[in-house]
Amino acid sequence: MYQLEEKIWFWALLIIPVIILFFLVLQIWKHKAQRNFADKALLKKLSPNKSLFKSILKTVVLSLAFVCLVLAMVNPKIGTKLETVKREGVDIVFAVDVSKSMLAEDVAPNRLEKAKQLVTQIINNLASDRVGIIAYAGRAFPQLPITTDYASAKMFLQGMNTDMLSSQGTAISEAIKLATTYFDNEEQTNRVLIIISDGEDHSEEAAAVAEQASEEGIRIFTIGVGDVKGGPIPIKRNGVVLNYKKDNEGETVITRLNEEMLQEIAKEANGAYINGKITKNVVEDIKEILSNMDKTEFEAKQFADFKDQFQWFLGFGIFFLLLDVFLLERKTAWLKKLNLFNENL
Repeated sequence: MYQLEEKIWFWALLIIPVIILFFLVLQIWKHKAQRNFADKALLKKLSPNKSLFKSILKTVVLSLAFVCLVLAMVNPKIGTKLETVKREGVDIVFAVDVSKSMLAEDVAPNRLEKAKQLVTQIINNLASDRVGIIAYAGRAFPQLPITTDYASAKMFLQGMNTDMLSSQGTAISEAIKLATTYFDNEEQTNRVLIIISDGEDHSEEAAAVAEQASEEGIRIFTIGVGDVKGGPIPIKRNGVVLNYKKDNEGETVITRLNEEMLQEIAKEANGAYINGKITKNVVEDIKEILSNMDKTEFEAKQFADFKDQFQWFLGFGIFFLLLDVFLLERKTAWLKKLNLFNENL
């Protein structure tokens, strides 16, 4: 386990492209100036030991030195002591719809990105609760088991996309069935499943499965993403819209938020439906719901002590700076033998 103490210093890495751009501009300027001064044969006689490779190497070394110094400023820390702590919280499983209809852009930037944003903000406002993640489309797939590692949860969440499941559709019932396997404590009463979807499930099984889940002590809350007026499903390549999904008759498919379906599922499982349009309101509603639930005590392992690692990066940074100082732009014997970039021709 690691921590990054001063992440803001990562912005300083933007200087690396500036260094590379400056090097390229300088090389172009030098080439033009030399060409105006004398022809290639004469330049070779005047500067026989000039090395382009050494110039490139110096730029790479300088960039590596800067990267190491920035990482030293960020100060990564590594956990060295693992201890068991007792917490009280609620077990929450997020089931995120990754079907193609979630690509519709009736909410910005699209339904799936909005869903991921909602889950991220909910997790950011949790204290000691445990979370798990499920992805589903035509079938459900476990993404992350119940854990207190919020950083991992958000990492898995950001990696979710509509191509991760080959079976398309919106089988909410499959997500509910899979979620029931996430809760390992039979006596636990604080089981929560939050489904984030546009509700386009064309089966009638979801409500019945939700009722069965309720009998096992699972409360289901649904969050609807999308617009009831609907929108087309874009087909993109490299971020550019090429077309929109068509049906068998060649008509553009319009996918709509099905609030009735999501409301019915939540009702059958002693939960509630929340419209996901305004992120702040969703987060506040979920916070209030969780605060009124009974908390279960559980044990969790976490790192208690972290040691600074900045000295390693500082050392490498100084090493690269010294190396840059001693790297002259003249050819050395071993470089002449290698003849990189055909410089000896």
